[in-house]
Amino acid sequence: MYDDILVPTDASDTVPETLSHAVSIAVDNDATVHGLYVVDSRITTAAADETKADLEESLESEGMRAVDAVEATARERDLNTVGSVRRGTPSKAILEYANEQGIDLIVIGTRGKSPREKVTSLGSVSERVVDNASTPVLVVRNAGSTDRESGQ
Repeated sequence: MYDDILVPTDASDTVPETLSHAVSIAVDNDATVHGLYVVDSRITTAAADETKADLEESLESEGMRAVDAVEATARERDLNTVGSVRRGTPSKAILEYANEQGIDLIVIGTRGKSPREKVTSLGSVSERVVDNASTPVLVVRNAGSTDRESGQ
C-alpha cells in the first residue's frame, strides 16, 4: 500500500517519536523512507546581509545532520532511504517534494498548542501540509505537547 513514506524533519526533539511511527509503517510495507529538511527561506531572507551566509551554512548543516539521523534510523531496520535538504517555505517544500517523488504517505509530527497559541496562530507546518496534501498524512502528536501537559 505504501511504497514511499516521507518524514519531514526539523531536527527537534519530537522527531524520534514521529520517525518511530514512520519506520514501523515502512517495515510493514517494505517502503522507502524519505527524510526531508527544509531550510526556511523566510529566516535566511530576514537575516542581516553580513550574517546571511553563515546562517544559511549553519541551517544547511543542521539539515544534513537531521536527514542523516532519519536515514540511520531507517537503515537500522534494513529499509531503503532517500535524504534531501531543500530551501523554501517548509510546508510548500514538503508538498512539492511529496508530489515530485510520488510519496504515498507523509508522516509528520506536531506539538500541541496552548489555548492562547490556538487563537493567535496562523497555522503550523503540519496543519498546512494536512490542509493541502494530495496524499495521506499521518500526524503524530508528540508526547511533549502542550495540550497533553494541560490535560486537554
